[in-house]
Amino acid sequence: MGSSTVAVCRPSEIGADVRRPDGVPKTRGAFAFASDLSVEGMLFAKTLRSPHPHARIVSVDVAGALAVPGVRAVVTASDVPGAPTFGLEHRDQPVFASDVVRYQGEPVAAVAADDPATAVAAAAAIDVTYDVLEPVVDPEAALVGPALHPDGNVFRHLAIRHGDPDASGDVVVEGTYEVGMQDQAFMGPESGLAVPADDGGVHLHIATQWLHADRDQIAACLGLPPELVHLTLAGVGGAFGGREDVSLQIHLCLLALRTGRPVKMVYSRDESFLGHVHRHPARMWYRHHATRSGDLVKVEARVLLDGGAYASSSGAVVANAACFAPGPYRVPNAVVDGYAVRTHNPPCGAMRGFGAVQVCFGHEAQMDKLAAALGMDPVELRLRNALRTGDRLVTGQVVTGAAPVAEVIRAAVAHPLPPSLDDGLPMMARPGGAGMTADVADLRRGLGLAVGFKNICFSEGFDDSVAARLRLELGASATPVATVHVATAEVGQGFVTLAEQIAREELGPLDVVLADADTGVGSAGSTSASRQTWMSGGAVKQVCEQARRALVDRAAGIWGCAAAELVWLDGEVVWEATAQRMALAEILAGGPVEERCVHRHRPTTPLDAGGQGDAHLSFMFVAHRAVVDVDPGLGLVRVVQIATGQDVGRALNPLQVVGQIEGGTAQGVGLAVMEEIVLDHGQVRNPSFTDYLIPTALDAPDVAITLIEEPEPGAPYGAKGVGEPPAISSGPAVLAAIRDATGLELPRAPARPDDIALRA
Repeated sequence: MGSSTVAVCRPSEIGADVRRPDGVPKTRGAFAFASDLSVEGMLFAKTLRSPHPHARIVSVDVAGALAVPGVRAVVTASDVPGAPTFGLEHRDQPVFASDVVRYQGEPVAAVAADDPATAVAAAAAIDVTYDVLEPVVDPEAALVGPALHPDGNVFRHLAIRHGDPDASGDVVVEGTYEVGMQDQAFMGPESGLAVPADDGGVHLHIATQWLHADRDQIAACLGLPPELVHLTLAGVGGAFGGREDVSLQIHLCLLALRTGRPVKMVYSRDESFLGHVHRHPARMWYRHHATRSGDLVKVEARVLLDGGAYASSSGAVVANAACFAPGPYRVPNAVVDGYAVRTHNPPCGAMRGFGAVQVCFGHEAQMDKLAAALGMDPVELRLRNALRTGDRLVTGQVVTGAAPVAEVIRAAVAHPLPPSLDDGLPMMARPGGAGMTADVADLRRGLGLAVGFKNICFSEGFDDSVAARLRLELGASATPVATVHVATAEVGQGFVTLAEQIAREELGPLDVVLADADTGVGSAGSTSASRQTWMSGGAVKQVCEQARRALVDRAAGIWGCAAAELVWLDGEVVWEATAQRMALAEILAGGPVEERCVHRHRPTTPLDAGGQGDAHLSFMFVAHRAVVDVDPGLGLVRVVQIATGQDVGRALNPLQVVGQIEGGTAQGVGLAVMEEIVLDHGQVRNPSFTDYLIPTALDAPDVAITLIEEPEPGAPYGAKGVGEPPAISSGPAVLAAIRDATGLELPRAPARPDDIALRA
């Protein structure tokens, strides 16, 4: 049969507020997270970790652990049958340290026992003798110092040279800024269950962000072919980048294969702080040049990221930091150097915003400094220099998609301001809240604006793809059922809802079943880089389109006509010449329809030696205006309101978009005023939610939201990702507002009470 012409009458699926299928069970506590996994006869595992940031291992004696009743296995580096190291981009991290430890919390051994308490006791009974060494914790020292690892200390240096490096402006402002180490602080700690398989392999049920990357690293370390390592996504209690790297996966599988029994592991909260990567701390120097009328002439920047002990995704993070260091502005000339280096601090990797967050604190503080030097309104300065479609970035790439930078700025500042301090504030609405310490007469109100942007999907030539399978058949009562199978990790972003919306949009009213995400289907890549709407959403759309064509072809065979004479309309095949209709159920009476696809976006290219290239697929833009109340004498801050304009392309599920914006904004507020992993010579001093503070419902400001919908060419339904932008410029806007209220420079995030009270 010939190819068909398909006309789809859109129902109300795309753009509708569709509720999450997992929302009610999660609210009621009935949802099964990875930590809830249980099978008969399972053992419990515990990892022994180094208490030192840097030390030589003199000896490891496991006899004491093996003597504990109920212990079934103890494994160390000598028990790893395959590759001794793993890593997301570079396999530089040992499964277990054998000769040296390079950060506090590095795994040295793991045990499996009959119950959790016995596993903990056995791990404590392992006798490790260390020769403690001085850690290198300053990234500047690591940049020029002796190698801390055979692979060296510089994960990546990206030099961007754009335009005339000697260009200068009439007005020049300079600044140095720092951003602390932030934790993803997901609610569900790392957890998983490994079950030995009859074929000699292993089946791992795991909370992760990237099933296939985990599988490949696990298989290599176990010395098994990848097809013998099967992963199924277990319930994920948040991720934000912290589950993109392997943590307990290899340890679990190794113990399951050693004992021949299922093995479960759940990290405690303090272990979780040591067991996953964090947001890179950053040190940044900037110099901005502009004309007297306010046009940017040149941006100079040096960005230094502390990657910690192992590479993780530092190479990609520093690339983002360097690419987006000037902000979403027209910059004809740029000299940018980005460095990510190795230290003996905890490893750092992916976290929501992925490099763009750190530099936004720098470039937006600079824009405020420049506005002050020019005597210009900060909003007007940003609007004057805002990127537009057709502009060229400092990497030489031309922005070809939607670039509503001016629109997001105008939307953010257009929101009504909250009531003034003159109207009085109830105690709980003041800085300090229930502490009843702040007097309204002492408070100062500040406003701040920040604008940010970031790439969508994987970049620099990465083969970004998603495989999808679809089976259409008749279910109970002859109702059509679509079973969608993709390996997409649902980590709270709402793909479980989106997949159903797309299937019904493309195929009409029917029941949709989303099969378990596992490695039984091709890779869906990582749930990161704001990519799953574009990539997995695009894969589901593509496979549904293929199924439509197959259904039309089948209907043409039944009617004995050419497929080109038929159209798909509202879930039916219509023969326009005769006005006949064939419902989906009637077509499927002839048997199921199955389709597969692999969805890819257009190619990108690596950046060259000068940081030039078509490195990114597309971009998303955001602006935030923050309103804060500050008690300068006490150093207390209350974030009153965050107003935002966000470029979303098209909101496929506005309810979920709002949820992502509110959640990401809370993380941005946290980084601005309270969240930081405190390190003391490489030691984590606050590995708990008692001492690592995150915003609660009482700290959350009112969030005013305007969605800017300019459909993105090439994206499914024109939609962009929405998860990362809320975390990019919300924190810098808060810090700008505190500066406005206090007159302080505040070059470091988070701004602590003593940064304000002792300097005000």
